Amino acid sequence: MEKIGFVGVGRMGANMARRLKEQGYPIAAVYDVNTTAAQALAAELGAEAAAELKQVTRLSDVILTVVTDDKAMKGIYTGGLLQRSRGKLFINCATVSPAIHVWVEQKAEKTGAQSLEACMASSITQAREGTLYLMCGGREEAFDRARPILEKLSTSMRYIGPAGKAAQVKALVNMVMNINTAGLAEGLGLGAALGLDVALLREVFSQTGANSRVLQTDGEDMQNREHTCFFSAAHAAKDSGIALRMAREQGLILPLAVAAKKQYDKMVAQGLGELDKSGVAELTFKGRHSHPPPAAPGA
Repeated sequence: MEKIGFVGVGRMGANMARRLKEQGYPIAAVYDVNTTAAQALAAELGAEAAAELKQVTRLSDVILTVVTDDKAMKGIYTGGLLQRSRGKLFINCATVSPAIHVWVEQKAEKTGAQSLEACMASSITQAREGTLYLMCGGREEAFDRARPILEKLSTSMRYIGPAGKAAQVKALVNMVMNINTAGLAEGLGLGAALGLDVALLREVFSQTGANSRVLQTDGEDMQNREHTCFFSAAHAAKDSGIALRMAREQGLILPLAVAAKKQYDKMVAQGLGELDKSGVAELTFKGRHSHPPPAAPGA
């Protein structure tokens, strides 16, 4: 089996590494700007906690990157990850701008390496269990090489097309999800203000045109003010911004996406950016916005 390296071992990256280790893949090296997290995971998986990015590339055949945003993505690829990378495969899993994936592919190919985007439409539990939904973009030969690894991480994956195309689809997925989440928070918030039984309201929503995947994942959490982070409000704001930049490039105006982004931006501004996206309900339920949500269990 090819030796695997990880750059970015936060909630998603660490659990993907654990999953691949359980499936028999040797985890050769891990790197994170949070050195404590990298060292702890390295000790757990029998890997090296790399002090420099170039060490990950040297020790690994395939490198999975799960970083925060465009700036972080550019930073790792200009910061040593491509040193002596001929023959290596880079699989990039973060939600970043489509243009960044195109840029990475160009940079990688100049060194004789391969690059593939494997955008994730799932969360922490799915990363740990190997049930991610993946949207892949890049050259087909890179996808074919990555397939055995990605099959251990997912129950479903789609090859979308050339570099950047999967990232476009992922941006749209998150844009619609964020709109749905903000809309659900408003519906439940108004219902609560009217004195309706919110649990009953959620049940009615589930049987009507108000039903959505977000209702299943976030509705009860909104009611109970349980916002343990699976997908942060800060990431929702970032990802909605990616979609809106795509819209501007196409000359489109998307008022619902704009309104949803403003809500997540407001959460960030109020120091609530690390709550789960379900925390947008804190802005819509009457009386909540002036009081911080209760701390998560164990916080």
